[in-house]
Amino acid sequence: MDSSKKNKKDIIMEKFGMVATKLGNQIHLRTLRDAFATFMPFMMLAGFVTLINYVILEPTGFMGKIINPKTLTTIQEIGISIANGTLNITTLLVVAAVSYHMCVNRNYSNPIAAILVSISTFVVLTPMTTMFTPEGAKKAIEVTGIIPVTHTGASGMFVGIFVGLLATELFIKLSNNKKLQIEISGNIPPAVFKSFNVLIPVMITVTVFAILSFAVNQLFHMDVNGLITTMITGPLSKVTTGLPGFLLITSIANLFFGFGIHQAVISGSLLDPFLLQNMQENMTAYANGTAIPHIINMSFKDTFAVMGGSGNTIALLIAIFIFSRRKDYKDFAKLSVTPAIFNISEPIIFGLPIVFNISLIIPFVLAPIFSLTVAYFATAVGLINHVVVQIPWTTPPVISGFLATGGDWRAAVLQVLIIAATVFIYLPFLKIDEKVTANFGKEEK
Repeated sequence: MDSSKKNKKDIIMEKFGMVATKLGNQIHLRTLRDAFATFMPFMMLAGFVTLINYVILEPTGFMGKIINPKTLTTIQEIGISIANGTLNITTLLVVAAVSYHMCVNRNYSNPIAAILVSISTFVVLTPMTTMFTPEGAKKAIEVTGIIPVTHTGASGMFVGIFVGLLATELFIKLSNNKKLQIEISGNIPPAVFKSFNVLIPVMITVTVFAILSFAVNQLFHMDVNGLITTMITGPLSKVTTGLPGFLLITSIANLFFGFGIHQAVISGSLLDPFLLQNMQENMTAYANGTAIPHIINMSFKDTFAVMGGSGNTIALLIAIFIFSRRKDYKDFAKLSVTPAIFNISEPIIFGLPIVFNISLIIPFVLAPIFSLTVAYFATAVGLINHVVVQIPWTTPPVISGFLATGGDWRAAVLQVLIIAATVFIYLPFLKIDEKVTANFGKEEK
């Protein structure tokens, strides 16, 4: 191969890698990515509870013919209490997780103080009123002294992100200012010493956000939650979780992975917050028996775009097993198939490899576009149920489709059909890659 071509390729890859690395190391994006990774087990628990409560223990379902429906309704209270401690306090969990990881990324030594300040600030910004229509009444009345679940659940998530980032940033800067620290001497417990050191920063931070909340209410006649939803998260959500925007961001994330930068650099920061919010709203609607609001959500992506791992690489493995004549490719496929069953694609991505291999990067990006588009329209026209359960991303394909849709066997069949079709997306590029590899081997000799 011509050395000048190699050099040009190396320069392009190096520049691309530098840009991707800088983006991945941006402190606020990294904080969000880490925070949502920390928060994910609560989502998984909520997903399992939703599945058990409203599929297995549903009084009108098959279990209602075996066990007294009243008994099932009573048992469901366990799941409801778990949902209250997960789904219904999503925003509080997000506030704490974002604040903590911001402290870690800023090397701040007193994260518990920052977390408490962030939670306090969130409550300051949250109106403690809601409208309630009593049974038999025609007009709603205002109830005060409570925090509505609409603010602590998925709907308030972006206020939680806003508070977790900004309140923590402000608090850390104030805390690092020596002039604002109260020096006390004597044999006192470390916790007391730390609390006095941050006394003034705590007071300033919470007061600043209280003034902000008051100003927003006076100027716009709405709370901060409503303002952020109207001006920021509403428009962004339409872009990121609308089909074109969703496919674009997913494709860019997979393209990054094709150049060795994990796809979470993009999707974990820019996409996952919106997908998680949609997922929680779907689970809540499913639990309440109301219309499911979203097609695209976190579990939808995991179910239809991560079959065998990123890029739906289970289809590539099948293509290798059936159509490849290269022993080394089949050997890599054998090593990669067990992790792929649990949607772990790193062995095939870095072993075959797919990374820095343009022949396979192309279908690696195209395959999820195809599968997500098919699944989207299949859901839209009612061929399969909406995805309503957050399942672990390691759930094997086919099983994942059944569970994520609340037990819809048609979703499992659709996964099988998508995988079969995706094999033929990978196949021509696999053949090209085999020829390129064979020719490259001859040139080396």
